[in-house]
Amino acid sequence: MEDKMNLDQLCAKYGYRFAKEVSSADGFSAKKAEVLITKALGVLQEQGLYAFVLFCESRTSAEKSGAEKIRATAKELLKKLDLINDGDFLGELRKDDGLLTRLDDLMLAIQVLEKSLIYARFHAKAMKGSQGEK
Repeated sequence: MEDKMNLDQLCAKYGYRFAKEVSSADGFSAKKAEVLITKALGVLQEQGLYAFVLFCESRTSAEKSGAEKIRATAKELLKKLDLINDGDFLGELRKDDGLLTRLDDLMLAIQVLEKSLIYARFHAKAMKGSQGEK
């Protein structure tokens, strides 16, 4: 991780990226993206990072392409912060010295993902308005 990183700016950048990626996934509109991002955020807040990744990996047909975008973007964000490596996301969390074993890093990961997803929800809502959706 860089010495001086503006985490709020990083969250804003990735918030936009989450919204853009999910709303451009197969079969997704900005409204559908907002709903899925809200669900993923709820799982992260209520159940934690591991459940969030499982949620993304367990989505079926209608939500699958959007959930894959959320998982991939979340993995990229955590890699940018040097919190995980390039391996399998769940494997990176589960391994003996993985993110789930490092409490300070885990709390940082959850906070950054949470703020990014909150920003993503607002971005999706704004996209919805600009696309004429209700």
